[in-house]
Amino acid sequence: MTGIALPHRTVLSDSVYEAVKALIMDHTLEPDAKINIDALTRLLEVSHTPVREALARLESDGLVIKLPLRGYSISPLLTRKEFEDLYELRLLLEPPSARRAAEAMTPEGRRALQEEMTSCEEAPSGSHYEDYKAITAHDARLHDLIMALAGNDAIRLALERTHSHLHLFRLHYGSPIGSRALKEHQAIVTALVAGDPAEAESTMRAHLERARDRLSAAFE
Repeated sequence: MTGIALPHRTVLSDSVYEAVKALIMDHTLEPDAKINIDALTRLLEVSHTPVREALARLESDGLVIKLPLRGYSISPLLTRKEFEDLYELRLLLEPPSARRAAEAMTPEGRRALQEEMTSCEEAPSGSHYEDYKAITAHDARLHDLIMALAGNDAIRLALERTHSHLHLFRLHYGSPIGSRALKEHQAIVTALVAGDPAEAESTMRAHLERARDRLSAAFE
């Protein structure tokens, strides 16, 4: 691998974090592989400190694992069972939360939802993380916003801790997946903005089921 130029500013820590995350999401650093910190510092042309800071953040994302006395390794991809379990959890929590969000909708909530939809209006093409990280971030923000509007902090925190947007997109991404997800997001937001609880719950459930079906191809 050739060196990657990074900005030498106060944002260096964030830049290193994003660079290492991209290497993981693109499988340049392969699942289960041991991380060579010295090699990363040479690749990114930085000192050990920002690399170690990035790895600590990536550990909290579930993308790397720290092993006692053995350093860091890349987390494995989701297994089929973990994938199914994750969607089972989301289907239990998110559709009724969308209903509650619609019931509790406010003008501020409507504005926040509509603004979020403008943040990623088209599905990016390309299969590298740099190409699709905008939709990954949008997906995480939108689902978290709906949980915030629903008002149950325990559910919101439980879903946040899964980092599902990273682990699911890490399995597979293609522009058809992104375009369909955005259309489904718009249907959910339309129901929420209209204050329609039944439709919000139904469109959220349909979105999760369709997303599960799309991504299950990664195991075939």
